[in-house]
Amino acid sequence: MTTTEVSRLQRQAVSITMIATAVRMVLAANLPLVADEAYYWEWSRHLAFGYFDHPPVIAWLIAFGTAVFGDITLGVRFFPVLCGAIAAFALAEATERLAGVRASRFAALLLAATPFTIGFVLATPDAPLLAALAMTLMLVVRALDPDATPRAALIAWVGAGVAIGLAMASKFTAVFVPIALLLAFAIHPALRVQFRRPGAYVAVLVASLVMLPVLLWNAQHEWIAFRFQLGHGLNAVSNGSWWQRELELLGGQLGLVTPILFVLLVAAIYRDYDPNGEPRRFALAQVALFCLGFFIYSATRRRVEANWPAIGWLPTLVLLAAAQQELRTVWERRAMWLAGALTAIVLVHVAVPFLPVAARKDPAARLRGWDALVSATAPAAFESAGPAATGAVPSAAPRFLATARYQEAALLAWHDPAHPEVSAINLLGRRNQYDLWPRFQDRAQPGATLVLVVPDTSMHPALVDSLRPHFAAATPGALTAVTYRGDTLTLRRAWTLSDWRGTWPADPNDPLKTR
Repeated sequence: MTTTEVSRLQRQAVSITMIATAVRMVLAANLPLVADEAYYWEWSRHLAFGYFDHPPVIAWLIAFGTAVFGDITLGVRFFPVLCGAIAAFALAEATERLAGVRASRFAALLLAATPFTIGFVLATPDAPLLAALAMTLMLVVRALDPDATPRAALIAWVGAGVAIGLAMASKFTAVFVPIALLLAFAIHPALRVQFRRPGAYVAVLVASLVMLPVLLWNAQHEWIAFRFQLGHGLNAVSNGSWWQRELELLGGQLGLVTPILFVLLVAAIYRDYDPNGEPRRFALAQVALFCLGFFIYSATRRRVEANWPAIGWLPTLVLLAAAQQELRTVWERRAMWLAGALTAIVLVHVAVPFLPVAARKDPAARLRGWDALVSATAPAAFESAGPAATGAVPSAAPRFLATARYQEAALLAWHDPAHPEVSAINLLGRRNQYDLWPRFQDRAQPGATLVLVVPDTSMHPALVDSLRPHFAAATPGALTAVTYRGDTLTLRRAWTLSDWRGTWPADPNDPLKTR
């Protein structure tokens, strides 16, 4: 292949990645935030080295973006979108080192077309996780290059340590990659030499240093994030039979990478998982097999979200793109077209819903309609209060706004132009980051008023009933409908709990009992 042709193929790979990034950036700037994004935006307003649910990288990325662009959707998503470009360039280079520049262009196409990369539009921990893991894989391929000098290999291992440290500081599941590489070194005869070289040990040390702030934060908070994630992934939960969960996992992966591509990716793992084959390909196949295998096991115990196994597909995309062939098979071309078409349909539908799906059943509709709830609750929460039913509360009584769910607390804070402090009261729901920040009972003084938004439309919602004894009065507000395209998505009611007595229900499940 001539130098001119190499340059042309490299430019095409860069162009593919930049076009995909530009499309994601346009969508990121114009789509409303999903609930989890608003939740992570709340984290960015309270920067720390750890949080209840995940490590901190996504919060810091959002903080950097909003510092530049302000509290707008583009600010929240700008750096997560760039993570998609980083992942694409890293996977393309890894592929080029394995099979040449033509294969790297195919890797760029695969990553642009595969539906799971739609996640790079959103500000979630998956964006920095996948970018850092792609960098890790690229640097490991470079470190294991048989032509690499000892110095070049060591530098690559140092970089891999930084990258995997950042990946683990994005989402703890990144730890599967070094575990899988350890297994690959033990199984493949040509890779066992890595046990006698300093590179991998240096990478572990560097990764540990990168993770040190996260570890220290967790040590100071009773290892709460580690305990939550271990339970989240391994605790048995009775939500259907194991085979139903496995089928759901399979269906999710068929949607994540499309059916034809799924078969080709599994075949790529099978082809390269050869203990006597090319060492770097075997290492990538081991990473893919271990990561996917873990989530197959996890599904025997509890439901697995479709996006969780995405870390296993990254090395598999490299293996498929690096297949030794000049011309792609007809099935690979069909897979590319199908994946690209489905990705385009999903992106267009999210931006301008056109599929014949009822709004209440459409995930894209959940992005919209929350301004109505803000309009209904903000005046109740922040206008001066009139006298309570008992006449004991002065008109200037402090008022606080809270919800029964962390997602809605974050959405209310985001959609209100004033971005107020909104709490989540988790007495009857799962624990989350709001339990670690000052809560109503930590901030309020006796006599305060709590405006509580609940999804229960009855006159006796369980959360309100649990709080009634601690307030002088509980007054229901009108029902507020969250609607989109004329369809009611959900109903909420705001209750005004007046004249706090200074007491609170016992909470045996407080995540930090020593607080």
